[in-house]
Amino acid sequence: MAYQLWIKDEAKAEIGKLPGYMRAQVRRTIESLRLEPRPYYSVEMTSPANVNAEVRRLKIEHWRVIYIVDEEWSEVGVLAVRKRPPYEYEDLPELLADLD
Repeated sequence: MAYQLWIKDEAKAEIGKLPGYMRAQVRRTIESLRLEPRPYYSVEMTSPANVNAEVRRLKIEHWRVIYIVDEEWSEVGVLAVRKRPPYEYEDLPELLADLD
C-alpha cells in the first residue's frame, strides 16, 4: 500500500538549501517513505499524547529528517530537515503543534 506524502513548506525550503548531492539523496529518501514509512534505519521518537501519529526520524549523514506516519489516513508527513549537530530536537513540540 502506498502512503500519501506531504512536506511542510518549511521543510521544502530547508531541502532547497542543502548541498546538491545531499539534496538529491534526501529527496530520494523522502520519496521512498511512500512505500516504506518505517525503514530499518529510522527511529521512533517520543511524542506528546495529543499527537495521533507516530513521530520518526531518519539519519542521512549529518542531516535528520523528522516526519510522522499517520496510519488512520495512510499519510507520511515531513516536518523538518535539520543538521545535527547542533540540532537537538528542541523544536519538536512546535513542529508537532502545527499539526492540530
